Amino acid sequence: MNLNRVILVGRLAADPESRTTPTGQEVVSIRMATNRVWTDQAGQKQEQAEFHSVTLWGRLAQIASQYLKKGGLVMIEGRLQTRSWTGQDNLKRYKTEVVAENLQLGPRSANESGTRSYGNNNGYFQNSSPMSQKFTSQKPTIAAKEVADEEIPVINENEPINEPIISSSEIEEAEVDLKDIPF
Repeated sequence: MNLNRVILVGRLAADPESRTTPTGQEVVSIRMATNRVWTDQAGQKQEQAEFHSVTLWGRLAQIASQYLKKGGLVMIEGRLQTRSWTGQDNLKRYKTEVVAENLQLGPRSANESGTRSYGNNNGYFQNSSPMSQKFTSQKPTIAAKEVADEEIPVINENEPINEPIISSSEIEEAEVDLKDIPF
């Protein structure tokens, strides 16, 4: 049995970078930091940060560009993918990145409040109020034009991670031609 599955929970190292392919498909790249803590042989607590490149396509890209900000907590589930290209110096280059298939947003910062207008989200949402962190089974209608702050999908740093709210299976599949990728 083979398995290519990645689950990352960490913070954004920079704001998302949005692009559109020549065919109009939205793609977002994010840099994400995770850390690992261990005790060395001397009994000292050690910590090491690791940085990950993550690519989000289509609806996940739209959500990421609207909701994610530098320093924000996010959970990404996806797969590893290595791509190669020839650089301007005629050397072959390789990059391994996570291609996101699911996304959960972390808790909102204290200075964000009020209702903001967002595009049409077709996934399930979680209430972001501190008193209620349970998932709802409510699915918004396709005609919805605004999403209230209470409906923004979030995760709480202190709670175990549940199933992802936005899944790539809920997003329309589109063929991606390699020459449409702008990087």
